Amino acid sequence: MEPLRIVAHDGTFHTDDVFACAALSLYFKDRELEITRSRNEQIIAQADIVVDVGGIYDPEKGRFDHHQQGGAGTRDNGIPYASFGLVWKSYGAALAGNEASAKFIDEQLVQGIDGADNGVLNKVADNGVYCYSVIDIISAMRKTWEESQTMDEAFMEAVNMATIILDRMIAHATSYAHAQGILETAYTQSADKQIIDIGTEYPGWYEVMANHPEPLFVVYQREDGNWSAKAVRSNPMEFAARKLFPEAWAGLRDEELQAASGVVDAIFCHNGRFIAVAHSRAGAIELAQKAISL
Repeated sequence: MEPLRIVAHDGTFHTDDVFACAALSLYFKDRELEITRSRNEQIIAQADIVVDVGGIYDPEKGRFDHHQQGGAGTRDNGIPYASFGLVWKSYGAALAGNEASAKFIDEQLVQGIDGADNGVLNKVADNGVYCYSVIDIISAMRKTWEESQTMDEAFMEAVNMATIILDRMIAHATSYAHAQGILETAYTQSADKQIIDIGTEYPGWYEVMANHPEPLFVVYQREDGNWSAKAVRSNPMEFAARKLFPEAWAGLRDEELQAASGVVDAIFCHNGRFIAVAHSRAGAIELAQKAISL
């Protein structure tokens, strides 16, 4: 079988074309890929897939550019598509396993890259702090004027890095989707709707519990074998909790916390009062129960 011929533009590379090639590398992982960087129309015409160059968006013909007049479409939230988003639109669901996971990755990774490439996103936070991002990481892979490697060599190194990042994003998105069903079941089956024992710290528990009005704490086993009771947030995107542990427990450890709380195996209460730890599940539940009753 002949190699799959992919063409991206030459010269300075950007995060959208790097991640577009990374996505294709994962999708066609069982094929030999031949990635060429060129703006030569004859080379582009001979390619199987073209990303970020050529002036055409036609997924059925393997053309994924967004630089043509009028662009290549805009999401419902106003973020226009760049080459990564166009490739993800075609291959994301197959790579991520389902549409929900593909949407999660689009929201968490792809849209930021597309928006920045199209000049519609600001990477500076409201307080003026610059937010170093995956875009900056890929930009740092470009050769400097003092280095002897070619820009094409730097591009392939960047694609390899982006492939690892995207592969891990897919793994986490798949795990996140699986966890949602487990967490909903834990809520549904819990006799006490204020304290939900989720067993282990599943990803996305903040979001699931915030969707229900009753939960105040979740209890789960930590990697070190101890058990945490952790406050449920009013809004998963903010730090404000529905219920905090008592002020008198803040920052206490071991014997001091045991004396203050009355929980014999209590270990620690964070100074911010959003998490308390005990040696046992029963101890963590008791910490949460006492916090609610006080």
